[in-house]
Amino acid sequence: MTMINAFGADDFARLSADEQALIARREHVLGPAYRLFYERPIHFVRGEDVWLYDAEGQAYLDAYNNVASIGHGNRTVLDAISRQAATLNTHTRYLHEDILTYAEALTATFPAELSQVMFTCTGSEANDLAVRIARSFTGGTGIIVTSNAYHGVTSTVAEFSPSLGPYVDLGAHVRTIDPPNPAASDVEGDFASNVDRAIADLKRHGIKPALLIIDTIFSSDGVIPGPVGFLKSAVESIRKAGGLFIADEVQPGFGRTGDAMWGFERHGIVPDLVTVGKPMGNGYPMAGLVARPEILAEFGRNARYFNTFGGNPVAAAAGQAVLDVIARDGLVANARQVGSYLRTQLELYSQPGSPIGNVRGAGLFIGVDIVENGRPSAPTAARIVNGLRERRVLISASGKHGNVLKIRPPLIFSNENADLFLEAFKATLGD
Repeated sequence: MTMINAFGADDFARLSADEQALIARREHVLGPAYRLFYERPIHFVRGEDVWLYDAEGQAYLDAYNNVASIGHGNRTVLDAISRQAATLNTHTRYLHEDILTYAEALTATFPAELSQVMFTCTGSEANDLAVRIARSFTGGTGIIVTSNAYHGVTSTVAEFSPSLGPYVDLGAHVRTIDPPNPAASDVEGDFASNVDRAIADLKRHGIKPALLIIDTIFSSDGVIPGPVGFLKSAVESIRKAGGLFIADEVQPGFGRTGDAMWGFERHGIVPDLVTVGKPMGNGYPMAGLVARPEILAEFGRNARYFNTFGGNPVAAAAGQAVLDVIARDGLVANARQVGSYLRTQLELYSQPGSPIGNVRGAGLFIGVDIVENGRPSAPTAARIVNGLRERRVLISASGKHGNVLKIRPPLIFSNENADLFLEAFKATLGD
């Protein structure tokens, strides 16, 4: 990822004077912690459907940004936000029908056991709240995550987001496990054994397990969608140890995997808590936590919860519009069909001598291993990502070694859009 985000003097010189000035202003006022995508950063000024437009009016095919999951500038969402913002926008400590209507519509997309929702503004906040609830319910503090997971940026959540890098310390109560290996003969058993070892290590150090939290598409670990059902034994292990299973659906949720609304459904399990965010408002900042009511009961008796902006009437309007569009336009089925087509076409490039290794995914969430001489190659992945950028197509990379192409377009992506992507992909590989 460093190579994808870094740019040097030669790249800087290729930018326009206006873009160079923007970078100088950005570095001066935002400081050193922010990063820019691509060796040659892009100045976007407008978005529409699956396209982003730069300051010169050039269109870029967006095959990466899952926040605008139903398309940039979606008119249904914009109209809903505008109407509600012009009418009333307060918070959840007043009665408001639309907040409740949205909460009912959202929980209706989950299994019946998950029937209550708490609203936040970001996925980081949702995961932070999930930890508080899990610790309250279990009496434990131990957290188990995969070795390159990302779950957010609050102080608590950063402690179990190892993908933030070696300079962001993991908590003493955190244990990391290897992500599932799809090539293993017993993926389910191997992954559950990893969880069991982490549980044993926590207990050996006097730490009671509180939760196992998993992004159900393992996005930061390199996009690992299957085999379907392999999470069952791991969930049984954490529950047997007295902990909860939390499904982080911030990235795979809202129909992206193509076979269900939520990634955990692919595994035939019902989590104890589910965190959601990013695509929830199609760009409006909203997130939340959906829970079994018996788990919230004690927390609610002992602690008040309030979020100034989480779940406000405008957020409810945005969220309801997103659910309406997903259902009206059949976007779960579209993710399944277009994702299958794109994945099948990409698999054709996985030939001896090619840098394209394993291609895997679910719906419109696809990972492509990039290898050189049979080993992960982050530099080659970076060249592909930046080569696509030069052809005005946007993707990124993930995984422990930074060598997995992450392809994650809006759910409205079509076969025609996929063909444009594939054309640019073929030309980039040719380079």
